[in-house]
Amino acid sequence: MTQVLCELELIIKRVKVSTTPDGKVMDLFFITDSRELLHTRKRQEDTYNHLKAALEDSMISFEIELISPHMTFCSQASSILPHTITEEMYNLELPKEQASGAMVSHNVSVTMDNTLTPSHSLIQILCEDHKGLLYDIMRTLKDYNIQVSYGRFSTKQGKKCEVDLFVVQADGKKIADPNKRKCLCSRLQLELILPLRVVVISRGPDTELLVANPVELSGKGRPLVFYDITLALKLLNTCIFSAEIGRHAIGGREWEVYRILLDEADNLSMPRSKIEKEVRKMLMGWE
Repeated sequence: MTQVLCELELIIKRVKVSTTPDGKVMDLFFITDSRELLHTRKRQEDTYNHLKAALEDSMISFEIELISPHMTFCSQASSILPHTITEEMYNLELPKEQASGAMVSHNVSVTMDNTLTPSHSLIQILCEDHKGLLYDIMRTLKDYNIQVSYGRFSTKQGKKCEVDLFVVQADGKKIADPNKRKCLCSRLQLELILPLRVVVISRGPDTELLVANPVELSGKGRPLVFYDITLALKLLNTCIFSAEIGRHAIGGREWEVYRILLDEADNLSMPRSKIEKEVRKMLMGWE
């Protein structure tokens, strides 16, 4: 279903998946249409036909309803995350600053040079490639209201990336404040070391997969996360018993949290560490 919705350019904002005692599943998707045509009958029929072709006779019913204007996709999640989980998922200790001023850790180096050009600050990044690398860089700069004038991007041996970005502040000037430069480099390094969080925990006798990513200041979440999660679980032959997407304010930031309760009836031998590893690899685009 997530593959079909993505192919139709329907953006999943929130989801509620539940399994009934008689083995039926109700999937409730809150979506927006990138084509802005979902209010038309033709677009709705096209969506139905694609889902019907994918699900065949297993699709019992299908409805599309417009929600009222006062409802929002960004409402706070009703469920409370355990404190121990929030500590594990959202805390990351950055390395100490080196004498050169560069922040280097976990194969990520971020430096800033104000001497190369009279009008721009140069941000130089060395890191390992991952899915959404440029997105993680750009969303971080956007949150700091930094504008990119031009840049260069190159890869070595398919894994190592070098990024040079010539940037200015919103006022069109280079970043002169040393504290702001330091904070920006640290934040970029943090986001590139761990752009999202993945953890598998015990929820009583059951297993729960949690995936979290920071929400942009504009309110947008990371693209295609739910699609990658479901694809990874499908390849692991692990079914979803229930799922929900919510937003939580943690550590002064808003996070989009995917909570997936796994149905292990057919695959009890799957190690939880393997589930976490394979989901992370899919999300990061690693082989």
